[in-house]
Parts: sequence; C-alpha cells; structure tokens
Amino acid sequence: MSIAVADEQSSVRATPETRHVRSNTYWGLVLGSTGVVYGDIGTSPLYAFREALAASGGGVERPAVLGVLSLMLWTLALVVTVKYVIVLLRADNNGEGGTLSLVALLHHALGRSSALVIGLGILGAALFYGDAVITPAISVLSAVEGLKLVTPMFEPYVLPIAVTVLVALFLVQAYGTARVATFFGPVMVVWFALMAVGGLMGLLGDPSVLAAVDPRYGLAFLVQHGTIGFVTLGAVFLAVTGAEALYADLGHFGRRPIRTAWLGLVFPALALNYCGQAALVLANPASAADPFFLLFPSWALVPVVGLATAATVIASQAVITGAFSLSRQAIQLGMLPRLSIRYTSDCHAGQIYVPRINMLLLLGVLLAVSYFRTSGDLASAYGIAVTGTMVITTLLAYFVVRRVWRWNIVAALALTLPLLAVDLTFLTANLTKIADGGLFPLAFGAVLVLVMVSWRRGVAVVAEKTRRAEVSMDELARILAARPPHRVAGTAVFLTGDSATAPRALLHNLKHNRVLHEKNVILTLTTDDRPRVPDSERISIEPVTEDFTRVAMAFGYAETPNVPQGLALARSCGWRFDIMSTSFFLSRRSLRRAPNSQLPRWQAKLFMLLARNADDATDYFQIPTGRTLEVGVQVPL
Repeated sequence: MSIAVADEQSSVRATPETRHVRSNTYWGLVLGSTGVVYGDIGTSPLYAFREALAASGGGVERPAVLGVLSLMLWTLALVVTVKYVIVLLRADNNGEGGTLSLVALLHHALGRSSALVIGLGILGAALFYGDAVITPAISVLSAVEGLKLVTPMFEPYVLPIAVTVLVALFLVQAYGTARVATFFGPVMVVWFALMAVGGLMGLLGDPSVLAAVDPRYGLAFLVQHGTIGFVTLGAVFLAVTGAEALYADLGHFGRRPIRTAWLGLVFPALALNYCGQAALVLANPASAADPFFLLFPSWALVPVVGLATAATVIASQAVITGAFSLSRQAIQLGMLPRLSIRYTSDCHAGQIYVPRINMLLLLGVLLAVSYFRTSGDLASAYGIAVTGTMVITTLLAYFVVRRVWRWNIVAALALTLPLLAVDLTFLTANLTKIADGGLFPLAFGAVLVLVMVSWRRGVAVVAEKTRRAEVSMDELARILAARPPHRVAGTAVFLTGDSATAPRALLHNLKHNRVLHEKNVILTLTTDDRPRVPDSERISIEPVTEDFTRVAMAFGYAETPNVPQGLALARSCGWRFDIMSTSFFLSRRSLRRAPNSQLPRWQAKLFMLLARNADDATDYFQIPTGRTLEVGVQVPL
C-alpha cells in the first residue's frame, strides 16, 4: 500500500490585476538578481583592468591598452553571455543550477551513482570553497584601498579597516540576511549606474577606444606578445569572476530575470566602465595605477569608496550564501558529514546559516588577507579555482546534453567543445599564477577534496561492515512469532538506511530490554535527485506485518530533513501518529580502527574525527530530544 498526501491546486484566471502582480514579481526578481547574482562580477572593475594592464607588459601604449580592453569585452561576451546566459541557464535540475545540481540530475538520468560524476562534483565543490575564500578578501580590500587616493594618511589603516569589515560581515551571518538583502538590489543598481556614468566620463577623453569592440585588437595583442599575452589572459579573466553565480543562483531568481538583468543593465555598465578606464589611461598614463577610482573627480572619491565598500560586501555575501547552500547540498548527497543548519528566515527556506562553514570561511579569508595584504597580490591567487569550476561545469554539461537532453554525440560536442576550449585556455593561463599565490586556493580546495573523499570512503566501509551483521525483517518476524517478546504501548520509530533489514537499534532493544512496542515503524530517509520533493510525494507507507510498518521519507538535495513534519503528513491519510506517544530509536556508532582496516591509518583517523564532530542525528533530523533513545553500536573500520 502506498499512501500519498494530496495537495490542492487552484487555477487563477488571468486578469489585468494578476498580470500586474506577475509583472511586479518579475521586475522584483530582476532587481533581486542584480543585487545577489551580479555582486561579484559587478565589483571586478575595481581591480580587473588595472591588473590586466600591469600583466600585459606593454605599459600604457595604445596597442596594449586596446588589446587588453578587447580581450576583456570579448571574454564577457563569450564566457558570460554565450556560455552561461544563453547555454547553461537551460541546463537546470527542476529550476536549480550549479555543479551539484548537475551531479544530482545525472544520477537520475543514469539511474545509478557514477564515480566520474561524483568525482567531478567533489572537485567542483572544493574549488568553489577555494573561490569563496578569495572573493571576500580581494573585493573588500580593493574597495578600502580607494581611501589611499583620498589621502595617503589612510594607507596604514587599509588592512585593519578591511579586516574589521570582513569580521563584521561573517559575524552578522548568524542573524540572517533577510533585511539586508532587501537593499542589495537597489544598492547594486546604483552601483552599476555609477560605473556606467564613470565610464562615460572617461570615454570623453578618448572615444576612439570603442574600436576595441573589434576582436582583432585582442587577437593581435595575443599574437604579438606571445607568452606575455598568454599570461595576461589570466588577469583578463578577473573580469568574469563570479560568472558561476549566474548558474548557481538560478533556483532563486529564474532564467528570464537573470538574463534581463545581465543584458539590460550589468553587461552595458561593465563594458562602458572598462572602455572609460581604457580611455582615461590613454589620456593620462599616470592613472594606470588605479584607473577605476580616478574616473571620478576628487570631491566624489569618499562617497564612491563608501559605495564600493557596500558593493563588495554584497558581492562577498553572495559567495558566502552560495557556500551555505552548497554545503547543504553536499551533506544531502553524502559528500560531507552532517552539519548544524539554522534557518534565518520564516518565509524563505533558502536563507540558511551553517556555523561551521561560516567559521571555516572566516579563518580562510583572514589568512588570505594577512598573507597577501593587498588586492594586487591577491589577484595572483584569484582565478585558478574559478576557472577550474568552470571547466568542471562544462564537462558535466556535456554529459547532461548527451544523457538528459539526448543529443547525439556530434551535436553535443559541437555545443560543448568550443566552451570547453575557452575554459581550458583561461585555466592554463591562470596556472601561471601558481608560483605567485595561486597555490593558496588550490591547497584549500585540496584539503576539502581529501575531507569529502575520506568521508564517502569511510561511510562506504561502515555500511559494508554493518551489513554483515544485519538480520532481514522477514527473518526477524519469524523469530518474534516463535518467541513473542513483552509488548508495551506506544509507537517506536527506528531509523535505518536499509528498510529490508532490521535496524541495529531494534535488535539491541529486543536483546537488552526484551520488549516490543505496540506499533513499530522502520523509517528510511532518502535524498531525491530533485532539489525539493513536494509534500504529495514525501511519504510512502508499506505494512510488513501486524507489528511492523515500513515508512520511506524523501527529501530533495536542497532541503533539510524534518522527520516529525514528514510523519505528520501521513495523518491526513488516516495513519495515526502522535508525537507524545512515539519514541525514536537511533544507533550511535562508536568507531575504532581494526588491525586489517580497509582504510589507511591517516584516512581512518580523519574519518573518525569527522564522525565525532558531525552534527547529532537527533538535531539534524529535527527529532524531539525528549522522545529519542540512542543505542551504542561499536563498528570496527
């Protein structure tokens, strides 16, 4: 018997009023995407053109300036507009985007777990965390450094001010971003408008820089400068850092609002600003030291620096929020141990706070700031993690095109190979930064890869060891029929990963307490390949015997499990569930390394450390602590 919870749907006839509401909602999403999705890429003009020009080795000669500008404009057009806005925004998993969404989508399409897909997902997630450490550091530092142009007296205070802003940013995460996020969109709209105005003022000095729209300027620069031109590509890529946010935040805003914001405001503002910086440098070569802030008159520097700082905080917030969402998905997909997740909004399930991830990112950001000290030095560490993530996204997109869209191999390669070629070119160019600081995000990502691989491997070993000692439910039913235990009133819920076998907590309860509850539920929690599971498909119930009932509860990979709420759904279909007469039984595993362990000593110790520090199952599944009994089980690794 399968019980499904019915949900009511109502159709609303389109009227002028409803169309007006939909229009308001659409433009609200456009405004919101401007603030959240484009925060990172929107602050790139603070440092991208400056660093690319410095890397070009051509000084402020006209061919070098126009070559760098052309490369930047076409990088924005190819990487962001073509790859993400036109192509990848169509490769969604029920409206959700991002690397791990593609992993879940491919799992569903393949009907099994693929080691290659899981490996790409782990690597992509680890590189995203590496990027999440660098982005707040370079964004805030580049904005605060504008104070040095107001007066050199501020120079000794740049680093302390940046550290203060960053610490405050991470500390307020616990209070949620619902109220602050309301202002993200309007602030970023003002920011993009300011960039466009600054760019137009700079263009007045030399409008001929618009000729850089011709890609031949960029190609000529690469051909004439050889190795230096290739190295310059690594700095040019700074113009599109944050492009992954278009895809990762797809589920929050939708395809059309993100496209509208990019084509209608963000892209034109960025292009105008970069053109203005190029014109300013040609008109005044000394401005190459900081062309963004020098676009504006001296009397406007203080408010521009203030707005730039606000914009960089918003950019950092977008990355931090993305790290929280990615962590929840990684936990649900079995790549990370259970971590405490707190909801910071009663209205928006996506607004969450993960304390340990927040602390990990804060430590990484402070380490990056204290080690590199300036945004110029941080630029050397920036780009490798992002380009790596982009390569992985393109590889996963190829498999989606083949397996989900079911294109033939020729069409799939025709679509993805050019995108992959662009990504690999930028990745190779950024690899030249390894000796100058690029190793920092790679090392950070490598540690996380070891953590995720060790966790998955350890979980697999524990599952194998546990399976050997399991008893099938059919066999247990025969044993209990032959020797009935003492019965007690109430309902017992036993959590297990395999509903076909008797949970260890049930066996230990029978062995030591020698009692069986009046009603017994074998509860299995599964993670679906979809981001969210509707309530109508959340619960399925299957009677096993008069004493036992199997209950399967499904949650999406973007959801946090809530067992009591899930069980309560079945009450509307006649299944009796009273939380006050229900006891939950969980197994708490005590791990130790066996002499013939399948794991190396270092990996076994790392897995046991992760397991000890994992969030308690009672808290993670939101089970009432007063109704829970934990049974200790020793498992040798």
